[in-house]
Amino acid sequence: MNAHELTAYIKAEALRLGFDACGVARAQQVSASVQQIYLRGINAGYVADMNYLRRNEEMRFNPTLLVPGTQSIICVAMNYYPSRPLDDSTYQLAWYAYGQDYHTVVKNRLQQLLQQIRQVCPNADGRCFCDTAPVMEKYWAEQAGLGWRGRHTQLIIKGLGTTFFLGEIFLNQELEYDTPLTQGCGSCRKCQEACPTHALCDDEETHHPMLDARKCLSYQTIENHGRLSDEARSAMGNCIYGCDKCQQACPHNHTPHPTTEVLFQPSEALLSMKPCDWQNLTVEQYRQLFKGSAVKRAKYEGLKRNIEAVEELRCKN
Repeated sequence: MNAHELTAYIKAEALRLGFDACGVARAQQVSASVQQIYLRGINAGYVADMNYLRRNEEMRFNPTLLVPGTQSIICVAMNYYPSRPLDDSTYQLAWYAYGQDYHTVVKNRLQQLLQQIRQVCPNADGRCFCDTAPVMEKYWAEQAGLGWRGRHTQLIIKGLGTTFFLGEIFLNQELEYDTPLTQGCGSCRKCQEACPTHALCDDEETHHPMLDARKCLSYQTIENHGRLSDEARSAMGNCIYGCDKCQQACPHNHTPHPTTEVLFQPSEALLSMKPCDWQNLTVEQYRQLFKGSAVKRAKYEGLKRNIEAVEELRCKN
């Protein structure tokens, strides 16, 4: 197969395997301007105590150092918009956490895609990634023409919205490369206005969209293993794991495209949970409810902390 034929085959296989979009970028050094923006966020403390984002800068900015021999980066997106959202009357989890852990689902599907590539191109080799290595996923998705970065810092895929998991294959083969999109958000700032803790902003010097994780409810309720900030406690509403307020406000999500991926659907047990069930949640119930789920990242103690904070807020109001 030549580069054109192999690229067409890869994209067709990606769609067959359940990905909603697939594009290809040339593996090369991340642009100097994007490196500068990333480091400005680090130096401003926007990554809070997520120190893994401070490490491996050289590999993060140069994919050929992370996986020597890489020539192409295959970027995919898989939809997780819920077909059956949790009832508004109960406590809320971020949409992405409704089903099975996306790290496992997406990476397994990428491994299948890589196997298919090897069958038609025996010399092909590579590594699969899904949010588990120093890979600038949104940057490469932009370079591969999948979409552009919105002011909520999420990737926007034209006509489909923002509710996508991203994944990559670093491949040692030359492919046909896509053109980055130049579309942006214009004057729209609905996501920034909707953020309950004002965690979204534009960088003063570069005007690039930034997220201050220290303020973000997703960081506070998931990654933060200490006490919730006072600002987060007062803005949680009924969110006990993550937050989708910026995505809900984004006009690109106003025409929903629910996922058909069975593994991302919520269980009947999760859908039936009432506030009283959450308040009385035991360790064993937690393990059963979130077996194989990304919610495990917050651990039982973290989830109980969040539930207690939401209940305390409800009693005050």
